[in-house]
Amino acid sequence: MEIHLLMTYLAAITLLTITPGVDTMLIIRNAARGGWQDGFVTSFGICSGLFVHAAISAVGISVILLQTAWLFSALKLLGAGYLVWLGISNWRGVLGGTSMLCDCSMAVVGGAFDAKRSLREGLLSNVLNPKAVIFYMAFLPHFINPEGSALLQSLLLAGCHFLIAMVWQCVLSVTVNRARVWLQKPGFNKIFGGATGSVMVLLGLRLALED
Repeated sequence: MEIHLLMTYLAAITLLTITPGVDTMLIIRNAARGGWQDGFVTSFGICSGLFVHAAISAVGISVILLQTAWLFSALKLLGAGYLVWLGISNWRGVLGGTSMLCDCSMAVVGGAFDAKRSLREGLLSNVLNPKAVIFYMAFLPHFINPEGSALLQSLLLAGCHFLIAMVWQCVLSVTVNRARVWLQKPGFNKIFGGATGSVMVLLGLRLALED
């Protein structure tokens, strides 16, 4: 790939990464729940999903998804339902009086941190996001040399995206973690839990209703 094309790709991917969206909300939610470890593992799950989209795009399955209306609609509704479920889980904790944020002493020994849960939430959030399918299908081909392996090039480009997104999301996780003592105040904790839950539900509903 020519250097100017690579720089264009990196600039576009960086802007996409730092734009607030589903991934940002999930990182904030989980870092507030289980500290920076929770945020880091969630980020790893999210970013691992990029390789899935890159591989799908390279073999052309994305085109099939877009041309098969019912299959794409099923993927969209599945992703939307998952976001709504995450948001409702937040609200259940708020209404049930369960703190979204664990005590700092518990966080040290991993009281609220479950690596498998964080990895699963991050991976599913990304893989079930049809916008990521569309983006990789429409965007990546512009940077693929037809004379080389489409799969290898797609995975390399996804690797660049992985590194940029991991750095940004880990910085975000550390920032949220440092604010946890303040976030753990009962009143603010309920507001924060309710707000993040509401945003996730709205994002899910918006995704489900989009054409």
